[in-house]
Amino acid sequence: MELKDKIIVVTGAASGIGRAMAQRYAQENPKHIVCVDINKDAAEETAQDVGGTAYRVDVSSEDEIKALI
Repeated sequence: MELKDKIIVVTGAASGIGRAMAQRYAQENPKHIVCVDINKDAAEETAQDVGGTAYRVDVSSEDEIKALI
């Protein structure tokens, strides 16, 4: 998958697999990484690590997903 110059949204980016994915994707020179999690403080840590932006989103809420988009 070609990620260079793409905008990537990673859900669950605060920890575990989501955080690891954001870190790995950052190595592919994307245009931007959006780190999304219900835990905004931890998502912000990941975003700082990868040069991205963090948003608090509960992905079980359709309204919150629409607002993110």
